Amino acid sequence: MRNRGTTLHGVRRKLAALSALAMGAALAVAIPSPASAAARVDNPYVGATAYVNPDWSAKAAAEPGGSVIADEPSFVWMDRIAAIEGAGDAMSLREHLDTALDQGANLFQVVIYDLPGRDCAALASNGELGPTELGRYKTEYIDPIAAILADPAYASLRIVTVIEPDSLPNLVTNAGGTAGSTEACATMKANGNYEKGVGYALHTLGAIPNVYNYIDAAHHGWLGWDSNFVPAAQEFKKAATSEGATVADVQGFIVNTANYSALKEPYFKVTDTVNGTTVRQSKWVDWNYYADELSFAQALRTELVSQGFASDIGMLIDTARNGWGGPARPTGAGPLTGVDDYVNGGRVDRRIHAGNWCNQSGAGIGERPTSAPEPGIDAYVWAKPPGESDGNSQPIDNDEGKGFDRMCDPTYTGNGRNGNSLSGALPNSPLAGHWFSAQFQELVRNAYPPLNGGGGDDTQAPTAPTGLKVTGRTSGSVSLSWTASTDNVGVSAYDVYRAGVRVGSSASTSYTDTGLTASTAYSYTVRARDAAGNVSPASAAVSATTDQGGGTGGGTLKVQYKNTDSSATDNQIRMGLQLVNTGTSTVDLSTVKVRYWFTPEAGASTFGTACDYAVIGCGNVTHGVSSSGSAAPGASHYLEVGFGSGSLAAGASTGEIQLRLNKSDWSNFDETDDYSHATNTGYADASKIAVYTAGTLTWGTAP
Repeated sequence: MRNRGTTLHGVRRKLAALSALAMGAALAVAIPSPASAAARVDNPYVGATAYVNPDWSAKAAAEPGGSVIADEPSFVWMDRIAAIEGAGDAMSLREHLDTALDQGANLFQVVIYDLPGRDCAALASNGELGPTELGRYKTEYIDPIAAILADPAYASLRIVTVIEPDSLPNLVTNAGGTAGSTEACATMKANGNYEKGVGYALHTLGAIPNVYNYIDAAHHGWLGWDSNFVPAAQEFKKAATSEGATVADVQGFIVNTANYSALKEPYFKVTDTVNGTTVRQSKWVDWNYYADELSFAQALRTELVSQGFASDIGMLIDTARNGWGGPARPTGAGPLTGVDDYVNGGRVDRRIHAGNWCNQSGAGIGERPTSAPEPGIDAYVWAKPPGESDGNSQPIDNDEGKGFDRMCDPTYTGNGRNGNSLSGALPNSPLAGHWFSAQFQELVRNAYPPLNGGGGDDTQAPTAPTGLKVTGRTSGSVSLSWTASTDNVGVSAYDVYRAGVRVGSSASTSYTDTGLTASTAYSYTVRARDAAGNVSPASAAVSATTDQGGGTGGGTLKVQYKNTDSSATDNQIRMGLQLVNTGTSTVDLSTVKVRYWFTPEAGASTFGTACDYAVIGCGNVTHGVSSSGSAAPGASHYLEVGFGSGSLAAGASTGEIQLRLNKSDWSNFDETDDYSHATNTGYADASKIAVYTAGTLTWGTAP
């Protein structure tokens, strides 16, 4: 059992003033006996009776099916200074604590969430304090909260805090050099106020004997890559030893706070292979080392201990909205026709992209709050109370410092952090933290495990879309349109299926499927989906064959590409490439060349190229720029990549090769019209990047 500080003594007697009853009768004033101090425990959730927020409970109970979960405990969010004393009709922190005592609870859960420059990568959850207002954060926010929590009246409560969601992870991934980076995150990394603020909160709150601090640690779809995993643990250690804090002030960490990542993916593992190709190469997994939150949390715990945190730290997982039940939940593994079909057909997390985070369509209530459910896991908790919005779907004027983030707009086609995919958000959402009735009802209907007696009245599926037709095609894409479905309540989205596997969703009646192979036939159907999760029958199928393009290879090598450039108009072109041998025999890499076509626009006509990283070693990779002599748009030059030696076994991949090029005068490019340029930030087959084997085109289309 961890020991921190000494127990505070003394009791503040709470007098309850009671008004006289009708007819002059009166009740005696009850004076409670002094609260006894809570003994420090290894896991605050074991044997605890947790506080149920009556504000949230009343809203939940008023919704169809909501009474089934209205008595579940969830966290209280202190998301601005005014919340401490109570803003509007909301209870103050002290009123919540007093109510917890009245309920007979001995566990109280609160989110500490008001850092300077808060959530530098998501406008919907921006806060009231500017990037440099660390002093106000300490004196007007943390200090008053600490003074209340340290009141001896609450000494019998185990008080669990979640410290500043999304702050430290943003410093790891969004503070420079990546497609998701923002100037705001770069500012917070430079001034250190996230680290200082978290350190101060840990140190100040950790001095209270009955407080248990858990630091937010994002989720597997944010930090699960090897480039993020260890750096994140190191960043957490840095913050936990800032401003007087030590690792002894940290009880543990929480993952999936206010997010939708599945607790467990039962039908695939990242170690699976399909026809010799690892599942990690699928578009959904995108080389991540983890497929779900449980495996990520347990592995992260091990890494955190190795970084110097106590060996008995525990992990929390927010399961409030990651159930993904309902009629669309898979019941088995996907087809073995390819890794994407296998993963997409079997994954229970049905988001369009794992980077989507705002009011996700199709989500459901997850596991109910449970103590010590798995090794290393202190509890499944509901950090984000179901029904509280992630952000507004349209601009809304407000005095809460919350902006409009396009990731909450269902028509938004995305950015680098979600692979330039549709946002997957529900329409008509209110400000972050405000009650979102339609979302709550959908969460109840799609709960997994299902809720006994839950669900709503809407069980009617939309009609099947009609009139599906091909409206355009290129060598790498097919465009579709269809006639809208009808529904008794309303259609929320359309899911597009290629050969029976969902490839995307659209809030409108059109969709373009990209990343296809030239001169190849594809078959499509579309299904409509409503907010209740009811899914229509499939439309009639339509077939389309992609254009031939400038030439199509049919060999066994294919090239996969991802865009690693945060700007299409800066002075470098940056990319990741990898070759995959889909055949049954070994390929001599010394005979292989890869060509990426582009245009330099104005400026110098000579170029510099570099290999920044390669799994096979940059010393084995050759690279240079040549003029193509082609009049095709976007293809006046090409970067040619070769290999000095080596071989590629059947079913194997070269692994990632990170490349960049620049003009000798370092003038800017405009990549938006380049023949081979694409915007996907995860590896995907690239039909407009060619592979030549012994001088013969064997993959892709040449301009």
